[in-house]
Amino acid sequence: MKYVVLYDSASDVLTTAPVHFPAHKARLDDFHARGLLLMVGTFANPVEEGSMAIFSTREGAEDFVKGDPFVVNGVVQSWTIREWNEILTP
Repeated sequence: MKYVVLYDSASDVLTTAPVHFPAHKARLDDFHARGLLLMVGTFANPVEEGSMAIFSTREGAEDFVKGDPFVVNGVVQSWTIREWNEILTP
């Protein structure tokens, strides 16, 4: 089981994201180094489609969101965590 965090961007994301990106990136790097964050990225149009991250544990996903500068500073208007059943095929 993996845990997907889906972010919906705030309407002013293009102006607020660059301000808070260094702190957001530092948090991404920390969670990745600890093996909690597996993948992260925006969709083709992040303003309209947002972004997502995949975590190895629910606790890691919840902890990340709770202190993420993008969430704390309103770069993200809403978020959700979903369980994801990863299936590998040969």
